[in-house]
Amino acid sequence: MKRTHHRFVVKTVLVVSLCCPIFISASKYNVVHNKGNDQVNYTSLKPKYNSKTVLRNPLNGWVMYASRSADESYWDTEYFVPQLNKKVKALDYASACYIRTSWSSLNPKDGMYAWNDPGSRIAKLIKGAEKRGLPIAFRIVVDGRDQGQNTPQFVFKAGAKYYLENTEHPDRQTPYPQDLVFKKYYTKFIEALAKEFNDPVRTAFIDAYGLGKWGEAHHVVYQDPKIATSEDTEKLKEEVFDWVTDLYSRTFTKVPLVINYHRLVGHSESWAAANPNSDRLLVKAIEKGYSLRHDAFGMTGYYQGWEKDFARKWNFKRPIIMEGGWITSRTHRYWTDPSGKYKEGHAEDVRQGEYEASAEAHVNMMDFRSGDTDSWFEKAFSLVQGFVSEGGYRLYPDQINLPDHIKSNASAKITHRWKNMGWGYFPNNIPQWNYKYKVAFALLDAENKVKRIFVDKESEPSNWLKDKPLTYDLKTTVDLPVGKYSWAVAIVDTTKENRPAIKLALDAEVTAGGWNRLNDLQVQ
Repeated sequence: MKRTHHRFVVKTVLVVSLCCPIFISASKYNVVHNKGNDQVNYTSLKPKYNSKTVLRNPLNGWVMYASRSADESYWDTEYFVPQLNKKVKALDYASACYIRTSWSSLNPKDGMYAWNDPGSRIAKLIKGAEKRGLPIAFRIVVDGRDQGQNTPQFVFKAGAKYYLENTEHPDRQTPYPQDLVFKKYYTKFIEALAKEFNDPVRTAFIDAYGLGKWGEAHHVVYQDPKIATSEDTEKLKEEVFDWVTDLYSRTFTKVPLVINYHRLVGHSESWAAANPNSDRLLVKAIEKGYSLRHDAFGMTGYYQGWEKDFARKWNFKRPIIMEGGWITSRTHRYWTDPSGKYKEGHAEDVRQGEYEASAEAHVNMMDFRSGDTDSWFEKAFSLVQGFVSEGGYRLYPDQINLPDHIKSNASAKITHRWKNMGWGYFPNNIPQWNYKYKVAFALLDAENKVKRIFVDKESEPSNWLKDKPLTYDLKTTVDLPVGKYSWAVAIVDTTKENRPAIKLALDAEVTAGGWNRLNDLQVQ
């Protein structure tokens, strides 16, 4: 199979088809092979692009946020959209549900895990997501300085050493992550978590660091600050970083892992110039299979040149997930942002800033954060729609040339060109996916049953970037009995018996099995 960049040179005629409504034009010409007497009649198709439908695809689209206290009613939450003059559910626009929760809530006792208790709130939340076909994502927080007991009490009772920032809050213990007792129990927990959730159908991604304040990978405490030295901090930081990224990459082999590309990643500060080791540490994680996220989009005093440069360096090599930095519904004074673009009482200004920063970083996923989701729908719905149409990846074939008549057992060539209409990319290259998604064409019978599948192993969706279409040639032999069939196209998962896996941005009839129907084929 050979990838090419040629144009289709055909004589165009107008074809009106009632049975194949997706084509805006079709051109026919005959090709007679030099060997033998086989004759193949080809049709050139231009499938119709769909720019508006929400496509629920992996590592792509909007992410709902669920708090650890969310109940079943969370899924039915509606927001009034002035442009539509009606209420809608965030669920209908989302591709994943992000759960930022504590280790203690998931593992309250040694060997006891909340997901195994159907009566627990977290188990009900996970079940609710699965029932609605929404994969979940986790960040597990252990730091207790701001939020209380995030590490299970049994870990401290077993002897884990910890830091207590404020003696007036004795339950706000923060474990030292290099402590051997902490590492023992944390390893046991992550291994149990992976045993349950190392499944790409159930799990969208794992935010796979979890240390530091709010689990954001900064302000990590290794020693009492009164005695800590910069030398000790750098040494312990790297040791812990290597240990925790090794742990996650060893246990989560099928699910994407992400880490906050913070300029002070793993460091004992939150707000300072970039640490000289940050880039090197993050690259170590990326080389283990990590992708990227950042938690301060739109916060221009915090997400600055270092962050932008790092994202730019990894664009189209690793996907980026964004989270907005400003919480507009509660305590944050977002109108003090150095950009001067956000007015008090105007959350939509912040949403616009987050959207622009996301476009610049070519992010694949954006956030409906708890408490801020209403402003997206009520004040900035055009941006919600904009990201559906413009953000992440949005794939479709804009030109296909394939047979409509062929003799049984004859050979033919399918030429197909693909476009990505989104600013992000389809991360087929991440180690957890390992190039498993490929373009495939199928021949269906009258009952839409698949009779043959032709996989183009040379097609590589991770190379499809906006405004850079790529064309491929696929050689096939149609070894089917005489009769009438239908062509169909899909991006399939080659590890799942070539089942369609990625929703395409096409106005097409889609079979129950996920194949996008194209034109008919008569085998003679």
